[in-house]
Amino acid sequence: MSDPRSTPNEAAVDAAQTPEASPPPPPAEPSAEDRLAEMSDAYLRAKAEVENVRRRADDEITKARKYALEAFAESLLPVKDSLEAAVAQPDASAQQMLEGVHATLRQLAAALERNRVCEINPAAADRFDPHQHQAISVVPSAQEANTVVAVLQKGYLIADRVLRPALVTVAGPQ
Repeated sequence: MSDPRSTPNEAAVDAAQTPEASPPPPPAEPSAEDRLAEMSDAYLRAKAEVENVRRRADDEITKARKYALEAFAESLLPVKDSLEAAVAQPDASAQQMLEGVHATLRQLAAALERNRVCEINPAAADRFDPHQHQAISVVPSAQEANTVVAVLQKGYLIADRVLRPALVTVAGPQ
């Protein structure tokens, strides 16, 4: 019961806190138009998010293509520097030039290796592999048929993909 000394507002609060007070009515069920508007809004937001993801992916692909050679080019700069240093020494002896060429070749080989460019240099008598070798000619040989007789030019792989096949002569049938 309420206190006779309480104010009318306090009495209303006391009445609302009593167990006899009825619970608030359940929320009204949203209308079909409201649900449709919510679904439409969710669809538009999802569509916009997909477009943003697609745009970001396209930007990343463009940047990757644009700067894909950056590391490779950076690893070749010391090779260029060495060649320029050699050209700047016109009075170097043949022995000095040969040593410089060998050092520069080692730099180039290291740069290619760092960038996963590997040689295809089959040994004599290796099986001819049409995926990695290009036969320039077929020659009579004491070797087994379809084996490499000689390598005319090395080939190269880049990350398991043939960049240039090795040019080889192949043993013909006996």
